Amino acid sequence: MTTDRESGNSGNLTSSSVKAPWTVEGAVAKLPGGTPVADSSSPVPFFHMLERLKTTKREGWRRSGIPHCESISDHMHRMALITMFAPSSLSSKINVPRCVKMALIHDLAEALVGDITPMDEVPKTEKKRREEITMDYFTSSLLGNVNGGITGKEINDIWHEFEDGETLESKFVNDVDKIELVLQMVEYERVHKHQLDLGGFSWVASRIVLPEVKEWANEVLREREKFWSDRPHATYSAEALPEEKPLAQLLEYYGDAS
Repeated sequence: MTTDRESGNSGNLTSSSVKAPWTVEGAVAKLPGGTPVADSSSPVPFFHMLERLKTTKREGWRRSGIPHCESISDHMHRMALITMFAPSSLSSKINVPRCVKMALIHDLAEALVGDITPMDEVPKTEKKRREEITMDYFTSSLLGNVNGGITGKEINDIWHEFEDGETLESKFVNDVDKIELVLQMVEYERVHKHQLDLGGFSWVASRIVLPEVKEWANEVLREREKFWSDRPHATYSAEALPEEKPLAQLLEYYGDAS
């Protein structure tokens, strides 16, 4: 969830102050220490790249007034653990270890691209372009000669599987991505003791597809209602929609149908 300014990409301007297209080359040139060594047989340059996932904050929370919020790595780590608890109705049909890997890989491109949210008004096609060329850079330029390129290819294949959202594993991990956000929403509200209403994020729960994950999400939302009790708070769902502009941004980001 980071802006170009925060992810170190604010310098991509022409002399006429018109923003130039985002490029991997422009992003890596601004990294501390300079452009990573390409085509190495060592994975160490890639290991250094992973540090950015630990330090890049999730932009939606930062914009909501939580300066010391979770990082992209924090988000993916809990997702990976959640996938290990797939109920038997799911675990009997899916490759759980692959889901764990998918959870740890799905936001990998954000190490360079940053965390682009629906409110950034970056078209989904542009977000996809940036992420795809970043994953190609990671898996070809940084990992293409590591272990014969096998690990890089596996990472790229799993990332594309998540993005395509067609396999049951990818549907499960996409749902886990959403419930992790819903969990964090409730937890930040608890920490702020009714002084911060993050209900604008609650609509995401309505985009969960699988009944097993819906059950988890409904339990979390019931906890939230109990926490707020009779205090005023925002709650959105498939029936109670956000306002027109935020809804359009969310639908463009998450899709028109579950």
